[in-house]
Amino acid sequence: MSDDHSIRFKIITLEEHYADQRIMDANSAFNGSRPPMKPEQEEAMKLLMSRSFPGPELLDFGERLRYMDRNRIDVQVLSMTSPVSALVPATEQVRICRQANDITRQHMDEYPGRFMGFATLPMADPAAAADELERCVKELGFCGTMLAGRYKGRFYNEAEFFPIFERAAGLDVPVYFHPALIPMEVQEAYYMSDAYSYVVGSELASAAYGWHSEVGIQVVRLILSGIFDKLPDLKVISGHWGETIPAFLERMDTILSRDITGLSRNVSEYYKDHVYITPSGIMSSDQLEYIVKLMGADHVMYAIDYPYMKPDNVYEFLMESTLPDDEKELIAYGNAARILKVVV
Repeated sequence: MSDDHSIRFKIITLEEHYADQRIMDANSAFNGSRPPMKPEQEEAMKLLMSRSFPGPELLDFGERLRYMDRNRIDVQVLSMTSPVSALVPATEQVRICRQANDITRQHMDEYPGRFMGFATLPMADPAAAADELERCVKELGFCGTMLAGRYKGRFYNEAEFFPIFERAAGLDVPVYFHPALIPMEVQEAYYMSDAYSYVVGSELASAAYGWHSEVGIQVVRLILSGIFDKLPDLKVISGHWGETIPAFLERMDTILSRDITGLSRNVSEYYKDHVYITPSGIMSSDQLEYIVKLMGADHVMYAIDYPYMKPDNVYEFLMESTLPDDEKELIAYGNAARILKVVV
């Protein structure tokens, strides 16, 4: 690695999570006690919780900054980890989300130039969510929002959520779709089996595959809903190298032809124009080369998924790839600077 690279390239990462004890306490106050679990369910839950809250890193900004400095990460775009559950009443969601976003802004102020923010939105009230997104962008200086999973089993292409996307397009900020736990009935039907343990099924239904497949479907459902014809400036971000969808775009064009969908363009055309892909800490050279070839380097941004993923080759992975320097520069920070308006 040359000295020229160390000077020339900055690094911005987009899918970087943190937690705040005040928000965790406010959220848990509404969740009540959960029903008794079987031993195998308890084991699966412990494993899930250990992944959801991996030690002190979610709370410790000192360790976060040390990790960033070791890996030459100039700016993280922060998102608060699962701050509001569907059990929280709509009016309280608005209050808690507002508090969460104000805390994110406080971290931005505490460490100038090192952090930006994705808004946390009260999905129980889409109109209020759109207003909170606007407040976050215009008053707090955020660069978009991150939406996790579904809300009460409903995908976000449903008409009730349209005001959020309409506001995002109007504000010229992206919506980042992040995985979350999938409904239990889906887990049971698709991922559980007597042929392997409950823990294996739970892992298959979550971080191994299930929630990635579902959040990938989320993006396809948006395309098929026609939202990108209604909102031609809308931009979305999909992590984990596109959450299983890129390899099926050609197949979707064949099966979901315009004669069937009634859309003006093929699925892959909407996808390649409106979707931006990140690795989410999956440091795979084969995936990097494939996605750049498919999407173009101008539709790829960098994300580590800290602290759930903590690779120690963040800079080297990209800079030692076979990509030309101008494409490395776009992925490292150029696209984020352009799409999210992050300054480094």
